[in-house]
Amino acid sequence: MKKGLSFFILLALFLLLGAVQTSAQERSYIAVKARDSNNGIVTVDVVRDGKGYRLTCNERMSGCLSLKNGRYLMVELPTNFGIYDCKDVEIYPEFAVDPLRHKKLGEFCLEEK
Repeated sequence: MKKGLSFFILLALFLLLGAVQTSAQERSYIAVKARDSNNGIVTVDVVRDGKGYRLTCNERMSGCLSLKNGRYLMVELPTNFGIYDCKDVEIYPEFAVDPLRHKKLGEFCLEEK
């Protein structure tokens, strides 16, 4: 009986922490305007709410993709999450309603232009 109760408590904590992490993520839509690759760094210029941003990633890292022009869903990860030492974002197809159920297209470092 104690094992069952311990499992239930651990499961409840896991679900609670997952809900907190998901709620801390800011979602917005971006439009890719230009992309470039130079010396192993992929740079993607995007616009969000009329303001310019730059997404960068290291070609050797998994999740680094030169996005085609178009619209995407961008999810900003909480501080200290992700693979880069900056403001990490994950990119999903525009139609992705729930990032937990859709495969991410890539992970980038977000910089304001």
